[in-house]
Amino acid sequence: MPVRRRCSQRGAGTVFILSIVLVVMVALQAVAVLAAGQSARHRAAAAADLAALAAANRLAFGSADPCADAGRIADANGAVLRDCVIDGMEVEVQVRVETTSALPWLPAQDRRARAGPPRPG
Repeated sequence: MPVRRRCSQRGAGTVFILSIVLVVMVALQAVAVLAAGQSARHRAAAAADLAALAAANRLAFGSADPCADAGRIADANGAVLRDCVIDGMEVEVQVRVETTSALPWLPAQDRRARAGPPRPG
């Protein structure tokens, strides 16, 4: 009579559950990365808008250096003013927001905004 060997399935459930946990953790990390990038993008857009508005307002009231005001506003909103161009009564700014230090490999977000009086027409 031949001897039969039983294949044991012990531990298969543990491996299956650990695989599911790993997949869920990777998915959560992906969502966190996307959320961090989206948050930086929104912060950069808001900082650019506010800096451009502040500079245009100061320009309208005859400030000597509206770009310095734009830089202060950008800094207060967690951004760095990279460029400020005055064209007549319009101001165009570019700001940069670095992503969180927990995710240093995410690219920084650059955004532009323009502000000034309404154009006729």
